[in-house]
Amino acid sequence: MSLHVDPLTLDDLGWNAHFAAAFDAARAPLDPAGDKPGLEPARVALEHTHIYRVLSASGERLARVAGRLRHAATGRADFPAVGDWVLLETPAGGGDARIHAVLPRVSRFSRRAAGDVTEEQVVAANIDVVFLVSGLDGDFNPRRIERYLVTAWESGASPVILLNKADLVEDAEAMVREVEDLAQGVPVHAISATRHDAMDRVRAYLARGRTAALLGMSGVGKSSIANALLGEARLRTHDVRESDSRGRHTTTGRQLLVVPGGGILIDTPGMRELQLWDVAEPVAGAFADIESIAEGCRFRDCRHAGEPGCAVVAAVAAGLLPEARLESYRKLQHEQEYQAQKQDERGRLETKRIGKIGAKAMRQVTREKDRR
Repeated sequence: MSLHVDPLTLDDLGWNAHFAAAFDAARAPLDPAGDKPGLEPARVALEHTHIYRVLSASGERLARVAGRLRHAATGRADFPAVGDWVLLETPAGGGDARIHAVLPRVSRFSRRAAGDVTEEQVVAANIDVVFLVSGLDGDFNPRRIERYLVTAWESGASPVILLNKADLVEDAEAMVREVEDLAQGVPVHAISATRHDAMDRVRAYLARGRTAALLGMSGVGKSSIANALLGEARLRTHDVRESDSRGRHTTTGRQLLVVPGGGILIDTPGMRELQLWDVAEPVAGAFADIESIAEGCRFRDCRHAGEPGCAVVAAVAAGLLPEARLESYRKLQHEQEYQAQKQDERGRLETKRIGKIGAKAMRQVTREKDRR
């Protein structure tokens, strides 16, 4: 099924001078004379198993990763992700196009990949705005919003919190104020995907060439929001369970959609878990209130866990800081430290593996010299 029926320009897809320069640099080794046909920039719109659907000025097509890029990749983060700009080659005789390079990303929303492997998963790339969607129904959870906010700050994009299903609660504004207190400086909007006036506030963040990503748990209404922005029911939606307000994974894969009137939207599947990746500074950024109070602690390396002269613990005792927020801060800090440790271990193992490969190659060279 086609993702867009009208002819698109690169500017419609978010092309700019940064990507143009990166494309020229990636093309040079493949085409030193600058006259090789079939090479063009394209943006990844949909990721299948081992194949991608990409959009370019010449149309929409399927593409596979070229062998050199596949062999050079050290992990899944080196492969194309939805939203990436790539250097594409379309064979003159037809068939699937080949992706020779992923252009450097200006932003990316990443998480630790699900499972036991310590590896980065890029959820969406080259995004300007991250819409963090939470439902104002029975599954409303401010602590989960904090977690998404930490990862959003790390992405390099601007976070915007959308509290969907505002029509299902009596005092949506009270919930907005609660979230504003924990997301200081971040825009927070109570919306309903079924109300045009509310969606106008969301559309205000979109413009031609500007990319937004929708992120949140299953059942929060991301696909309904996307359909409202697209002006048609292009994405499937399901009702949530009445018992816990949780939804099924209606969206099964990330996909990039061009919004009529301007803007690009990346819809993502609901996440059952959001494990942090490289988020040392963003943890502090998402808890600016605690960091500010911590300046009054007696010790610079205070962990706010019973040390003498801790201003943060004192603020909790005085009712100036919710204890649940401090607990959330501690939990995310511990998780960030654990994640950093696992990444260090993975780095050491990778260095050891590369060393073994080099040593094996040297032994092979020595044996060949001895035979001579």
